[in-house]
Amino acid sequence: MIEKLLIQKIRSSFITSVIIILGLLTCTVSYAESNNTKTIEKLLKASNIKANGEYMRSQFLSFMKQPFDQNDNKKKALIIGDSYAQDFFNSVSENHYLNNYQIRTRYIPVRCQIFLGNESARLINPKDKAFCDKSDTLEKARTQIAEADLVILVASWKAWSAKHLSQTIKNLAIEPQQKLVVLGKKSYGRVAIKKYLSLPDKDLKLIRNIVDKGQMEVNQILKDSLGENTFVDQHEMVCGKQKTCQIFTDKMELISFDGGHLTKEGARYTGRILFQNPILKNL
Repeated sequence: MIEKLLIQKIRSSFITSVIIILGLLTCTVSYAESNNTKTIEKLLKASNIKANGEYMRSQFLSFMKQPFDQNDNKKKALIIGDSYAQDFFNSVSENHYLNNYQIRTRYIPVRCQIFLGNESARLINPKDKAFCDKSDTLEKARTQIAEADLVILVASWKAWSAKHLSQTIKNLAIEPQQKLVVLGKKSYGRVAIKKYLSLPDKDLKLIRNIVDKGQMEVNQILKDSLGENTFVDQHEMVCGKQKTCQIFTDKMELISFDGGHLTKEGARYTGRILFQNPILKNL
């Protein structure tokens, strides 16, 4: 009798243990599935190129070519550049940086590049000449640049414009009391949403894409010619010194929706990193 009771007790304990283990396994699987579902939802949202493009441009364009308010006691900041300047503006806005400045913007298309100098050194594609002549330029922005306390140049620099940038800056005649900041080129490689959708979070965290060809060389040109008091190497700050870059934030949010431009979450994430640089942190 006692033996039977003992066997029943052992069986009962064993069954209870199995139930507890199965319960824990179910919770673990459920959590993993839930976590992956959240990542999938974020990826699908990030894959909307049209919506992300509109986000990228909207705030920058709303301040474009707007005059500074002379009755505002805040200092004046002017952000100049192409779509990468739009990304930087969003990084500032998402993190509420530069709140002590009234910010204005000027858009210079990537096809035209940031350049001020002898026309013979302007190595744009001949088919883009008419387009660039109609677009904004540093020459057209001279008056507003002279009014600014802070001038920030951000672009997808080409080698020729990077090589001429130090002369471009001399031609701008930035005054000693003005602060000039130049941000380098960035890239997050080829974004493969379909591939990412099939991978668990632990694998997504490890993905590092090869960045655009020539990016490291262009940033080195800028670094050598401008020095550490003016130049901020976006790639080195966010991605490190290697020729690859992570594509997800530490919260499993996609940084770039197309490999070059930032999602809202990417703007917030990279902005926090960039503003750890003393040049930006002390503005």
